[in-house]
Order: sequence, then C-alpha cells, then structure tokens
Amino acid sequence: MISVASLWTQFFPPRPKFTEGDVADLNGKVYIVTGATSGLGKEVARILYSKHATVYLGTRNETKTIEVIDHIKKVAPSSTGIIRHFHLDLGDLSSVKASAEQFLAAEKQLHVLFNNAGYMGPEGGIERTMQGHEKHLAINCLGTFLLTKLLTPTLTATAAAPGIPAGSVRVVYLSSIAAEMYSDKNVGLRLDNLDYHAEKSSKYRYGVSKLGNWAYALELSKRLRNDGVIGVAINPGNLQTDLFRHQSYLFRLLTGPANYPIINGAYAELWAGLSPEVTPEKAGEYAVPFGRFHPIRRDLEQNAARSEAEGGNGATSKFWDWSEKQVKQYL
Repeated sequence: MISVASLWTQFFPPRPKFTEGDVADLNGKVYIVTGATSGLGKEVARILYSKHATVYLGTRNETKTIEVIDHIKKVAPSSTGIIRHFHLDLGDLSSVKASAEQFLAAEKQLHVLFNNAGYMGPEGGIERTMQGHEKHLAINCLGTFLLTKLLTPTLTATAAAPGIPAGSVRVVYLSSIAAEMYSDKNVGLRLDNLDYHAEKSSKYRYGVSKLGNWAYALELSKRLRNDGVIGVAINPGNLQTDLFRHQSYLFRLLTGPANYPIINGAYAELWAGLSPEVTPEKAGEYAVPFGRFHPIRRDLEQNAARSEAEGGNGATSKFWDWSEKQVKQYL
C-alpha cells in the first residue's frame, strides 16, 4: 500500500520549479510528442515549438492535429521552429511501424521522445484492441513500447553524435498515482493475468498500465545506459484534462477540486525531458508532480525493480521481456 506521506506529496505537490522560462533555445533539436491534440501533449508541443524546436505530433486524428498546429503557430508567431503531424494509432500494433517509418523518413535524429499519449477507459466490461490485448495495456504500454523500440536506433545515434551533452537524449513515460494505488504488492505486474482472464476493475487495469510505464523507464535506462539514453517515468499530477472523460459524473465531481491546471503537468513533463536535474546517475528513478524525484512505493522498489540475483523478483525485467514477445511480429 502506498504511504500516506507519498499520497500527500503527490496530491498536494509544491509549485513547479522548472517552467517555460527555464527551457533553453531548442533550435536544431527534434522532439516527438504523442497524443498531442489536447491537454499535456498540446501544451508540451506549444512550449517546445515556441523555443524554436522541430516538433512532431504523433496522433490518430489528422484534422484535429492540424487545428492544434495552426493554433500553436498562431500563439508563437516568432518561432523559427517546425511543427508537423504524423499518424500514430497506439491501439493498433500493426500500424505503428509505418508511423515510425514516416518520422524516420524525415529525420535522422531524435533528442527526446515524449510518450505522452494515454487512455483511461470506463468501468464495465474489458475493452480489447484488434490484436486482442486489454485496451489500457495496449495503448499505454505495448503501443508505446513498440514505437520506442523502433525509434531506439535513432535515439542512440543522436546520443552518440558530437556535442550532445550526456543525459540529454531521453524517453519520457507518463505514469500516475494509480500505479502505486492499484498495483499488486511486491510484483506490481502480474504476468499470469495480463490477459485479464481473472477480471479486474478499470482503475486497476489503468494503474497496472501506468506501472508498466515505470517499468519501461527503469529497464530502458538499464539497457541503454552505455548508449547514453535515459528513461524517465513521471506522474505529472492530477490535472484538469479530458483523461477522465469516460469516468462517472460522481468520480469527476469528487476528484475535480483536487485537479491542477494542465500547464503544471506540462511543466512536469518538460522537466523530465529537458531539466539538467535529470542526469545519467538519476536514470530510471521515479518522478512525481511537478518535476522532482521521489521513490516509488517501497515494496516495488525493493522487489519488482530488482533482479532475482539482487534479491528481488525481477518483475520489471520480466514485463519488458513479455512486451518484447507481444510486439515481435510487428517490428
């Protein structure tokens, strides 16, 4: 169970310490932001573009994305950056490779991949994707995992390029307080029930998918440490986004007063992607609102995050390996 102190510091965090004014000139830098048609992704894209970056928005809805791009250009008229759309449907694994190839046909470098897109479904029966995976797991984890894997050679090549500061090439994953509130003790990720033959609530399934993002950041950091790529998982906070659109009116009524402005979450995400506080030594460490390191639930840190040789149960490594098997045919 998550501690009261950890709940408190994530529900009532200090003000953001890394904001728009702390973002340097990003001319010549290339970024991907997934799920950027609203909320955090839209704000992150706006700030990156305003700092003269080249920004790619990976989304399903081209029409809506073009509207977002037009809006961003209008509010940042002095930018010399580039902002473009590429089609991305994380819920259909068979389409992700073509999306990655669309980006790779245009760019040879990638400085930060902001895995911003996320899904929270309604309570009720289990939703499944075309490939048969539970929908939270498919979009929040497997689609994201596949995209990241396809872009990894470009990330490592960027990190190895002359003049690139150590630790500046990153993959950002969005986690949630739900990851600590709803996941199982010690293992967090139950590989024997990722198909949910034993049914679980939507909130549990969402929490597990967000814990999966923590596992990805941790394991990517272990695997790519020598290649100069950092993984960062951050809970961006409880925010006034449309993520809760499928939840009940009562749920939204009760949680609404505890939600913070979207910009705070965008600052948290930018901190994870751009802040000099995120160093190679901090690779894989968990982060919380609105941009600061904080230990994840103690039992997960001591058991799931550690290999069996280190005295843990290796749950995060096993989840990575399970994910590899799920996406293998789509590479």
